[in-house]
Amino acid sequence: MLEHALFVTEQKGPFVGRQVPVASAAAAGRTRRTRGLARQAGILLSAVVLVVTLTGCSEKTRHEWANLAMPDPVTEQAHHTFLLWRWAWVAALATGALVWGLIFYAAWRFHRRSDDEVPVQTRYNLPLEIFYTIAPIIMVVVFFVHTERTQNFLTKDDPHPDVTIYVVGQQWTWTFNYMPGGDIATSGNQVLYSVGQAGNPPTLYLPVDKTVEFKLHSPDVIHDFGVPGFLEKQDVIPGQVKDDNHFQVKPLVVGDYRGKCYELCGAYHSRMLFNVKIVSDADFQSYLQQLQSQGNTAPAPLLGGIVSQTQAGLESGSGGGSE
Repeated sequence: MLEHALFVTEQKGPFVGRQVPVASAAAAGRTRRTRGLARQAGILLSAVVLVVTLTGCSEKTRHEWANLAMPDPVTEQAHHTFLLWRWAWVAALATGALVWGLIFYAAWRFHRRSDDEVPVQTRYNLPLEIFYTIAPIIMVVVFFVHTERTQNFLTKDDPHPDVTIYVVGQQWTWTFNYMPGGDIATSGNQVLYSVGQAGNPPTLYLPVDKTVEFKLHSPDVIHDFGVPGFLEKQDVIPGQVKDDNHFQVKPLVVGDYRGKCYELCGAYHSRMLFNVKIVSDADFQSYLQQLQSQGNTAPAPLLGGIVSQTQAGLESGSGGGSE
């Protein structure tokens, strides 16, 4: 009896039925409890570090967290994109919380309580299988409907925009052609332009609360025109003849912003920068008069900037004149 009392039968592992001393079993139990406490302490420490890190962030960083890493929208179109982004995150976080909650609940509720316990083997659960088949389909349909609705708003064109600007991206700068018509009036219907140079980014002026159409052209390779606050960018593709490559925005927030090329376009891609100023209509008209007084006028939109005069196609390219 004494010998029997000093041993217990260990049921787990490859050696089923192996006898070990009671003291060894107790030590194993203490080890498991110690590991559990260490795991809980690690989780608590990680939570404390996360809280301290977030509370120590700058106001700008906290604002970015509030926007879910999305820049502040500065156009009417960007506001719709931002709402789609935010609610997509809300849906994703809600789904993740539900899934992880069920995982942790199942791990806690149905964990093994003794070494010799065999859990109930469930072959299938028809209601549950129907749920996790139908629910993802419903989620995809909802995402599709809202995405399609936002996309339609972004691509909807005003047939009579207030301002039309031919944007020309070339290695390694930008040219902005302000076309006559709408809110732009010039003598002899001349095109007003602003040309950048490598290392000297041009500035794009936009009037607030006005519909602006960008028509995108390139004399060399594919570029990508975008401003973070627009929450929208578009490829600038060579060979566009009928102005099919275009989009419209309506700026709403006066301020200074930065734009750039989002497509790797060669060795000096990093120089494809430009400034953006969203100004009042009076300041916009003053800027146009300044361009005209400086002699920045042409009978047709320029196809290339000063540094790209030798690019193939500038003289014979369609859709505008050459510099």
